[in-house]
Amino acid sequence: MFAVLSTRRKALARVALLAATVLVAACEPLPSGRAPAIDAGAPVPVALILPGGSGSSGDEVLARNLKQAADLAIADLQGVRIDLRVYNAGSDAGTSAAMARKAVDEGAKIILGPVFAEAANAAGVAVAPSGVNVLSFSNNTDIAGGNVFVLGPTFQNTANRLVRYAARSGKGRIMVVHDQNPAGDLGARAISTAAARSGATVVGTASYPFSQQGVIAAAPQIAAEARAAGATSVFFTADTAGALPLLAQLLPEAGLSGQTTQFVGLTRWDIPSGTLSMPGVQGGWFALPDPGLTAQFQSRFAAAYGEQPHPIAALAYDGIAAVGALAKSGRADALSAAALTQGSGFAGVSGVFRLLPDGTNERGLAVAQIQNAQVVVIDPAPRSFSGAGF
Repeated sequence: MFAVLSTRRKALARVALLAATVLVAACEPLPSGRAPAIDAGAPVPVALILPGGSGSSGDEVLARNLKQAADLAIADLQGVRIDLRVYNAGSDAGTSAAMARKAVDEGAKIILGPVFAEAANAAGVAVAPSGVNVLSFSNNTDIAGGNVFVLGPTFQNTANRLVRYAARSGKGRIMVVHDQNPAGDLGARAISTAAARSGATVVGTASYPFSQQGVIAAAPQIAAEARAAGATSVFFTADTAGALPLLAQLLPEAGLSGQTTQFVGLTRWDIPSGTLSMPGVQGGWFALPDPGLTAQFQSRFAAAYGEQPHPIAALAYDGIAAVGALAKSGRADALSAAALTQGSGFAGVSGVFRLLPDGTNERGLAVAQIQNAQVVVIDPAPRSFSGAGF
């Protein structure tokens, strides 16, 4: 027990810092003007704003992989030509805004990126008067709206999928357990919102200080409250690099077992793969993109470029796929907000997705369970927006 606890101290600190960085408040989104018209007979000028040049080796890998995924998507398009223009902006919001303005001045009809929330928000504000829409690789819904759309996976989308499945499976009496930090608060709100939409009931909410000792101290009370409330499922906002391993260990020790109460996570429980062998997560549910389609993309990417793609590289492919599908219509207003938010959505490299009028997104996800340290899909990802997963 103490060996497990001691290995998690630094991980908790790193995740706390990341959550505080990612979930900063954004400027109020501005309404966009009329989207610039495209010429159906010419290549579509698309700007790609990347985090290259930040000085971080991780950002350089991410920038390279996003560009490679975009190139892969362009090669797959039929009947549409894309004029991809790359702008490196590092992670700086001011530079991202300047690059966005430059891209529009040079004729870009739509912008893909940036990655980081503040940078994406700044880029959107900078070009809003021009009517150019921004398809950001961020997953921070605080920046969504106006001319800014987020392509990244969101807590709300994941919560909707898992809560609906829990309600259908007789596990709709939900206890929400979350970190006392911005990410935990956001996740808890997403679960409560999803419950209100699905017929499930939140029977209790518990939180804990975002620290090792905070989790240890809170676990017995969380277990007692879940039992007293008659919860049939416990939803966690924590991830595998933070409090999840402690909770999965300590709650069963306090009398709340995943064998009798369904454990459900808003984050991926299969990354890193070592998490799958932990006793406390056996039987747990989480959501993930269509594994078959994801594996196909990873295989194609590795064959083309000799390396595995960054986890969010697929978002660049999706952005190009959406632009290509819309441009193929031949309409001058193909990249307007109304076109981008078409209800039928788009075929992404990891599954179907659509952009919503509020700037967020909805993605087709599978529900998986950890069984004998393996990931087993128990409810497949829908392949269209009329599928059972929506």
